[in-house]
Amino acid sequence: MTAGTVLLWRHGRTAHNLALRLQGQVDIPLDDVGHRQAAAAAAALAETVTVDAIVTSDLGRARATAAHLADRVGHRPVVDARLRERSFGDWEGLTGEEISARWPEQFTAWRTGGEPEGVGAETRAVVAERMVAAVTEHAGRLESAQTLVVVAHGAAITLAVTALLGLDPLWRGIAGLTNAHWSELRRNPSGVEPGWRLFGHDLGPSTSIAEWNAGTALDAVAGLTADVGAPADA
Repeated sequence: MTAGTVLLWRHGRTAHNLALRLQGQVDIPLDDVGHRQAAAAAAALAETVTVDAIVTSDLGRARATAAHLADRVGHRPVVDARLRERSFGDWEGLTGEEISARWPEQFTAWRTGGEPEGVGAETRAVVAERMVAAVTEHAGRLESAQTLVVVAHGAAITLAVTALLGLDPLWRGIAGLTNAHWSELRRNPSGVEPGWRLFGHDLGPSTSIAEWNAGTALDAVAGLTADVGAPADA
């Protein structure tokens, strides 16, 4: 058997997100807005679906995001390092301007769908493979009526969704998730390919992405979800 629904949930905002720095596998914590985003999104998730299991990347920003949901639904998150963000090697912690100035050819290749060679970055195929392996394994422990929440990272989730839909990881047709937003995949009937269907993408409690990213929409969102109860600090 396998879970009938998988939600792939991106972590809340960090200081690197705010500064438009490439995070990769640098272990950056959530900032204050990121915790508030995670809390609001966790409330929305808990109201929307019955969460049967939570699995999270081992990086702190994902674990802190998962903790907000765990406080609400009572499931202890399982930590899996395969759900880490894509490693960007020498580029981690740098802005796009800094990267393009020092590695112009590799930056152009990356931005046009290729692989940046010589900087120590993981390939898209490698990330997709480990993400799919982790999601498939944890989903396989659940029943068809159950829901798995996977807490991970922007690039890693995009590659996982692409691969789970049977597409080449180099295909660039799926946009990245907003912080603390999620994708919903549902299992196809046995024998139908691909094995998963995309039911929703970039889902979350926000109405204005710009205000959500800045943190200015969070008070209104919190007001809508206040009756659910507030989680303990992650």
